[in-house]
Amino acid sequence: MQFETKLLSSSETDIKEAAEIIIKGGIVGMPTETVYGLAADAENADAVAEIFKAKGRPQDNPLIVHIEDIADFEKYAKNVPDMAYKLAEKFCPGPLTMVLPKRDRIPDVTSAGLDTVGIRMPSHKAALALIRTSGKAVAAPSANLSGSPSPTTAAHVMDDMRGRIPAIIDGGSCPVGVESTVISFEGNAVRILRPGFISAEELSEFAEVIIDRHITEAAESGERVLSPGMKYKHYSPKANVTIIESSGTDYVKFVNSQGGEGVYAMPFDSDEKFCEIPCIPYGDSSEEQAARLFAALRKFDELGAKQVYARCPSKEGVGLAVYNRLLRAAGFEVKVI
Repeated sequence: MQFETKLLSSSETDIKEAAEIIIKGGIVGMPTETVYGLAADAENADAVAEIFKAKGRPQDNPLIVHIEDIADFEKYAKNVPDMAYKLAEKFCPGPLTMVLPKRDRIPDVTSAGLDTVGIRMPSHKAALALIRTSGKAVAAPSANLSGSPSPTTAAHVMDDMRGRIPAIIDGGSCPVGVESTVISFEGNAVRILRPGFISAEELSEFAEVIIDRHITEAAESGERVLSPGMKYKHYSPKANVTIIESSGTDYVKFVNSQGGEGVYAMPFDSDEKFCEIPCIPYGDSSEEQAARLFAALRKFDELGAKQVYARCPSKEGVGLAVYNRLLRAAGFEVKVI
């Protein structure tokens, strides 16, 4: 179905209009603190199926259920461990998704046939208002065409979803900029399945933390992974992306030797003045890089870039999330200098 995609504000009136779309089984582009999501009633199998269709998303890649209150964990999950509530008390609302055994009210299409479901409570006021006003927990993956860079503004969503969904709520730029940290529970330990703004270092104050190796290593063909999304290339612009792992001086020296049509650099801000080829810097701190990464990758598409050389971020704290997204955008192509 083709839609005249409407851009809504985050006013009370427009949130009510968006909520009506959700109630009637439709999809809404929804701002969160991480990235924009495609929101539909998590319990409506037909509505959720339309998310997969709009995105072109693989059917075996489950969706995260967004709730308005921590108490709603028990509505959608069972056997919730005490550790989940300890972490929720500290980090919720916020960019933390917990994978838990699901209740039957969550349809298989939402969980991609798994007996678990990822649940989180977003902190963005518009997202919470939409969930509250609709009275529905919403399944909401990133609001982009599958495989492309995630959207951090309503304009990004419009670029990808115009005609595919009825409405997008404009909630401004997403302050975090990368998707939520996803964890599962293994006894007294938590396993990070996808790094995000809430870091391993922060989580380690509450539990032993296991960082799944597929966060930084590509899965082999046919290899079993604990999170289906680990199998796919994500966040990719049309250009080929290569990560350059080096000092700032060596990075600048390398990219300056690579000039040519369609060749761009993605340096740190502090490198920009030394770059002699076209570039889009993406920050110096890990937090800046998280907030600006996807917008930079999308800008390369606008510019018609063919090759992008990205300076490797830190692999600590929030930097691990940035590195993970860049690795997948680059198809794990890393050049160490």
